[in-house]
Amino acid sequence: MTTLLESAKSRDRSNGKPHEPVWELAKLWPLQGEWTEEDYLALEREIGNQMIELCDGWLEILPMPDLYHQYIVAMLWSSLNDFTRPLKQGRAVQAPLPVRIGKGKFREPDIGYFENHRIKDVRKPPEGVDLAIEVVSPGNENRERDLVVKRREYARAGVREYWIVDHEERTIMVLTLAGKSYKVHGVFKPGEDATSKLLKGFKVAVSDVFAAGEGA
Repeated sequence: MTTLLESAKSRDRSNGKPHEPVWELAKLWPLQGEWTEEDYLALEREIGNQMIELCDGWLEILPMPDLYHQYIVAMLWSSLNDFTRPLKQGRAVQAPLPVRIGKGKFREPDIGYFENHRIKDVRKPPEGVDLAIEVVSPGNENRERDLVVKRREYARAGVREYWIVDHEERTIMVLTLAGKSYKVHGVFKPGEDATSKLLKGFKVAVSDVFAAGEGA
């Protein structure tokens, strides 16, 4: 079966000019606001490791992470995985991984902890996430996405705990679900341990998290 990307590659090169977008490729996909779950998942399979999220028919292309971001994600995932794996109650997973958090809405938290009941088929996106961690990327748009938009969406989706790792403020904010919104469990600073309410006993030293970002 010919994929959409293969179909685009087979078109006559004379249709475009050097150094401009391949407009014909864009026409193969739906317009913004018209993306379905099926369209989104097909794109995810085609596009590879580029992180893309779906929100109410709109695609959001996430920034490619830098090493600072990835070092922090690796350190936090390792800590969370080491804590949760022996419990055998769920799994900690790093992005890229689309997670369905509502009808027509997929997000890709940097790290997600999924209780076993959420992983019904390892070939399909999990239905929701129990603990989500986002490492805030530079830029106002990225800060608004993690601090405002995802805070609202994750709460509505019933994500029981949300960690926001904020390099600009040098803090880790841990939010816990109270009804349909979050309350602040703690805003932890260097010299303190960020602690989980959901996973009793899980904690990380904030200083170590940001040191990991520097490659220490």
